[in-house]
Amino acid sequence: MIEEKNFVNITVNGIKYQENVSPNLTLLKFLREDLGLTGTKEGCGNGQCGACTVIMDGKAVNSCLVLAVQANGSHVETIEGIGTPDKLHPLQKAFIKEGAVQCGFCTPGMIMSAKVLLDKKNNPEEEEIREALSGNLCRCTGYVKIVQAVKRAADYYKKKKKNSSL
Repeated sequence: MIEEKNFVNITVNGIKYQENVSPNLTLLKFLREDLGLTGTKEGCGNGQCGACTVIMDGKAVNSCLVLAVQANGSHVETIEGIGTPDKLHPLQKAFIKEGAVQCGFCTPGMIMSAKVLLDKKNNPEEEEIREALSGNLCRCTGYVKIVQAVKRAADYYKKKKKNSSL
């Protein structure tokens, strides 16, 4: 039996890909197995934990619930696309400085969810931060340091916006 394949065009972290994929391949598996972008984690596999959160067309999505064919024509951003070891994103720096990276398994998803929030609102209230992170579970913390990290990164976003308006 020949497996059916679907052709997808997808931009991931600014790089365009044209691939033939199985119709039941999730975006998560496509990113990890086909593209080798393993920063996006598989936790529960059913959209409950947020470990697999990526940004698709400006929105935080659980990549375990999105089929790769559904991402056809989309722009996807993963944790690998927002910073490098030499030049960390402000959220990555803030998570490190605030000690919000205990085991690190949930961190990529948390950062991606927080990035969507801060890209839209650079001065969120604590309640808004908690709401933005509500789809991301962490088993190691009480979320205090994670919320503090997002607040710290928000300070950077505020300064950046202020400097760009000069």
